[in-house]
Amino acid sequence: MTESCDMMKTLIEAIHSTPTQAVLYIAGGASHTVGWLTSIPGASNTVLEAVIPYSRMSMIQLLGKIPSQFADMRTAEELALVAYNRALKICKPGCPVLGVGFTGSLATTRPKQGDHRFHMCTRTSNRLSLSTVTLSKGLRTREDEEIISSQFLLKAIASASKAPADFTTELNEFDVCTETESLFKEDEELEQLLSGKICFKAYNFTSERQALSAERKIVLPGSFNPLHEGHLQLMDVASSLLGDGYPCFELSAVNADKPPLTVSQIKERVKQFEMAGKTIIVSNQPYFYKKAELFPGSAFVVGADTVVRLIDPKYYDGSYDRMIDVLCQCKSTGCIFIVGGRNVDGVFKVLEDINVPDVLKDMFIPIPSDKFRMDISSTELRRRLRA
Repeated sequence: MTESCDMMKTLIEAIHSTPTQAVLYIAGGASHTVGWLTSIPGASNTVLEAVIPYSRMSMIQLLGKIPSQFADMRTAEELALVAYNRALKICKPGCPVLGVGFTGSLATTRPKQGDHRFHMCTRTSNRLSLSTVTLSKGLRTREDEEIISSQFLLKAIASASKAPADFTTELNEFDVCTETESLFKEDEELEQLLSGKICFKAYNFTSERQALSAERKIVLPGSFNPLHEGHLQLMDVASSLLGDGYPCFELSAVNADKPPLTVSQIKERVKQFEMAGKTIIVSNQPYFYKKAELFPGSAFVVGADTVVRLIDPKYYDGSYDRMIDVLCQCKSTGCIFIVGGRNVDGVFKVLEDINVPDVLKDMFIPIPSDKFRMDISSTELRRRLRA
């Protein structure tokens, strides 16, 4: 027993030593997994969030629908996808993320008509792993089945985290384990993004290793058609102004006024950031109140022209109150805006020239015009290239 505990401790230490950060949604079994993970020092490196949606209503609210069954492989896969998207939103910038889903139907106080079984799924950016274990009925107590299911889930987390796993789980000849795995190519990930299945895909091309310790993202959204020196200079100034943060550019593949980008178009624009050695996140949200949900606690780097549109009631069905309400929701996520000067209707304006409502003023931080000013736009650059 001591040898088994030592092996498990070694396995958990190996998981915590990887950069992978995970969200776990576990129902119907594997109850020891979270306790084991958090009992070993370094858990904050791995566990972002752990939720046990044990009741019917908890599961329905987490999935946003009534599952066809509460303990089957499809529900475990759906839980893993929800967990993966959640992990993307709250992970430390630059870290790979993991979504974990588990559902089980184990021994109870009354005899079960169906099998004693559990299903688990792990989702990373490019891999989906599924496992179902059917246990022999009547041979183990509930606690025994909890331990076995917890061990299996821990090994699945280690495998998804690429941690070395020298730990065996005990099944007898009557138990049945089935496993499948799917790998995603880049084009498939981007198709999942465009369909709304995943909320964003990050390309970490940065060589600024010190930024990896930052907790907050500094996000500069744009179409980047093309990426130009003004974008890079603006990010540099905003980053120096804030002092601490992970600089990343954000490209929305979905536009409110234009058709969505194609996979090939996304890859072409991403290539610019690979050449520049900068991190780019491709999302599917064109609106800032949705971006704030994707990147909670972030600092968005924008031009004065964007601020003018942000506070214009015409973009909120003509309602001033709705504009205030929507932007206050952004504020509640902890997001702020770093504002650079830009041409607005032919006039160069800075934040101080814009009448921002008092309730929103603390969300906006100006970049002094002597720190940054570049009047050329991507539209003008494209016109020059065509000429």
